[in-house]
Parts: sequence; C-alpha cells; structure tokens
Amino acid sequence: MAQEQSLQAFLDELAGSASTPGGGGAAALSGAVGAALVSMVCNLTIGKPKFAEVEDQMKELLTKSETLRARLTKMMDEDVAAFDGVMAAYRMPKETDNQKAARTEAIQASSKQATLVPLAAARACAEVIDLCGPAAELGNPNVVSDAGVAVASAQAGLKSAALNVLINLGAIKDQEFVAGRQAELDEILTTHDQLANEVYALVEGKL
Repeated sequence: MAQEQSLQAFLDELAGSASTPGGGGAAALSGAVGAALVSMVCNLTIGKPKFAEVEDQMKELLTKSETLRARLTKMMDEDVAAFDGVMAAYRMPKETDNQKAARTEAIQASSKQATLVPLAAARACAEVIDLCGPAAELGNPNVVSDAGVAVASAQAGLKSAALNVLINLGAIKDQEFVAGRQAELDEILTTHDQLANEVYALVEGKL
C-alpha cells in the first residue's frame, strides 16, 4: 500500500523490473505532491494576522487540497491493481474456443478499468491545478514559489495520467467507450494544461 510505504521503497519498486508500480502510479504521486504543496501554502498562511482577510478562503482551499491528496495517494494503489488485472487477463488460458472467448472478455473489461483509473487521476490533477491559482494569489507570498511547484507537479501528473489513458484505450474494441473517454480526456487537457501554464507564469511574475 502506497500509504504505508516509504518514498525510498516506492522509488526502488518503480525502478525495478516489475511492471508495477509504473507510470500510472507516478502520475498519481505527482498530483499528490501538487496537492500537498497547496496545503503547505495554506498552512503557512492560515493563522497569521497579516492574512486574516483571506483566512476563510485558505481554509476552504486546504480542505479541498487535503481531500485531493488523499484521493491521489489512494490512486497509486488503484493503478497497480488495475494493471495487475490486465496482466492476469492476458495470462488466462487460450487453448479452447471458450477459453479464448473468456480471455478476450477479461482483457477488454480489465483494459477499461485500467483506463478509468488514470482518467480519474487526470481529473483529480486538474482539480489540483484549479487550486494552485488561488494559492498563488492569496497565499503567503514567502511561499509563492511552492504554489508554482504545486502547479508544475499537478500538470506533470495530468499529462502523465493522460498517456496512461491513451495506451489503454488502444487495446479496447468498444468504440463508444473509447470515444467517450477520449472526449473527456481531451476536455481536461484543453482546459487545464493551459491553465497550469498561466498559473506558472503568474508565479514567475511574483518572484
């Protein structure tokens, strides 16, 4: 479980010869790092008299960022489970016609699940990006660079999750499913990749 694992242990596994954890888990981790840094900006703003007028907004931001951090951390494990499911389906016997049919059905079902997990991670990373602008604008200016790192991390998570969606969509025969998930991903990327660039530029302008 990612929540029970040290960072060094996770990185050692990521660097190893096993297929999991992989890029999907790394994408979720990037998003979680972004959310954690938004929380840091909030925590270094809340309770300081100088920023009393934005305290309620920062508290609300903190609640959202902590929810997203927990969600993305959990997705690190969900990605492993989803990919392991795909590998298990490919290992199913295929000696008879019935076995071949069952294997094909299992591959398709597990590939859909392996698409939905990184798509959810992409969506969560986009939500983290939404928080980074207010964190940079309203938060303690002494940690505005951390808001910039937050948006860069969340953007990296978004783009990385997108790649994991795309590779799994390529294995799916249900074209209605493919078209729907592709459209959702395109919408997220179109709106939030540019937003991330704008927030990063905003932070640069404050340094």
